[in-house]
Amino acid sequence: MTSEEDPGPRDIAVVAFAQTGHRRSTEESSEVEMLMPVLHDVLAQTGLRTADIGFTCSGSSDYLAGRAFSFTLALDGVGAWPPISESHVEMDGAWALYEAWTKLLTGDADTALVYSYGKCSPGSVRDVLTRQLDPYYAAPLWPDAIALAALQAQALLDAGHTDEPALAAVGARSRSDATANPHAQLTGHVPQGDYVVRPLRTGDCPPIGDGAAAVILAAGERARRLCERPAWIRGIDHRIEAHGLGVRDLTDSPSTRLAAENAGAFERPVDTAELHAPFSSQEVVLRRALRLGDGVRVNPSGGALAANPVMAAGLIRIGEAAARIHRGASDRALAHATSGPCLQQNLVAVLEGDPR
Repeated sequence: MTSEEDPGPRDIAVVAFAQTGHRRSTEESSEVEMLMPVLHDVLAQTGLRTADIGFTCSGSSDYLAGRAFSFTLALDGVGAWPPISESHVEMDGAWALYEAWTKLLTGDADTALVYSYGKCSPGSVRDVLTRQLDPYYAAPLWPDAIALAALQAQALLDAGHTDEPALAAVGARSRSDATANPHAQLTGHVPQGDYVVRPLRTGDCPPIGDGAAAVILAAGERARRLCERPAWIRGIDHRIEAHGLGVRDLTDSPSTRLAAENAGAFERPVDTAELHAPFSSQEVVLRRALRLGDGVRVNPSGGALAANPVMAAGLIRIGEAAARIHRGASDRALAHATSGPCLQQNLVAVLEGDPR
C-alpha cells in the first residue's frame, strides 16, 4: 500500500462520560451497587446497550477491596452474558482507557466501555498505598502517601519553586471551582487546617472517599453518530519514573513531560488542563512539566483535591476534559493521570473537538 492509500490510524473519541457523586463513605453499597448507576448512565447517553459494546476494560485495585480478583464481581454490573470481550488493569481507569484505545486502533472493535471504581472508606488508604513502594528498602519502613508527598512538597519549597501560601491558594481555587461540580466531595471554603505532615496541611491533601466513573470510546463515523461533538483523542502516552525515590528529582516530572511530548501536547496550546494532582504541591510540579501558562484553565472541575476516589480519579480527569469539549466549553484539552508515590507513573492525553 502506498503512503497515499494509507488512511493512517483510526480517529477515536470519548463520546460519553458519567461518574458517581463522590462521598466519604458508601458503606451501604457494594462496589457493584455503586457502579451500576454509572454504567446505566453512560450507556443511556449514547443509546447503546451492553450487547452493542465491542470491548470492555476496567481499572481497580484488589488492595482496596481486600480480596483477590475483586474486579470479577464488578462484572455483575456490566452483565457478562451474552459473553463479552473484557479486560482489566490493576491501575487507575486511565490506563484501562489506554488499553481500550489500542484495541480500537486495531480495528477489532468500534466501541469500548471503560470504567473504574474505588472504595477507600473501609481501610487506611495511607497504609494501603505503601504497597506500591520498593519491597526491599522502602515498603518495610511504611512511609505513607502523605509523608512521601510532604517530602516532595518540602523539596519544592527548598528549591524556591513555591511556598506555603501558594500551596494554600491551589487548594482554595480547586475547591472554589468545585462548587460548580455536582459530583465533587469537597466544595467551597475548606479550612487549610493543621499540618498533617509538614509542610502539608489538611487543605493540601485530597479527601478520602468512594466513587466510580465510566466513559465510552467510539471510532470514526460511529463516534459522530453517538455524540454531537466527540472529544477526539489526538494523542495519548504514558511513562514511568525510577522506582527508587532516592534517585529521582522530586521537584520535576520528566515522565510527564515525555508523555506530553509524545501525545502532541506541545504542538499547539491547550485551553484546559485536568491534572490528577492529589496534593497541592503536585500541581506545581505538573504545571512546570507541562508548560502550562496562566491562560490555561486548570482543574475547572476541582480536580483530585475536591474528589479523589483511588483508581478512578485519573479516568475522571479524562472524562471531565472530554465533557467540556462535548458541551463546547473547550476546544483543545489536556488530561493527566498519575499512579504511584510522588507522581511516579504519568499518563497524558490530548483531546480536541471538531472546529465550530
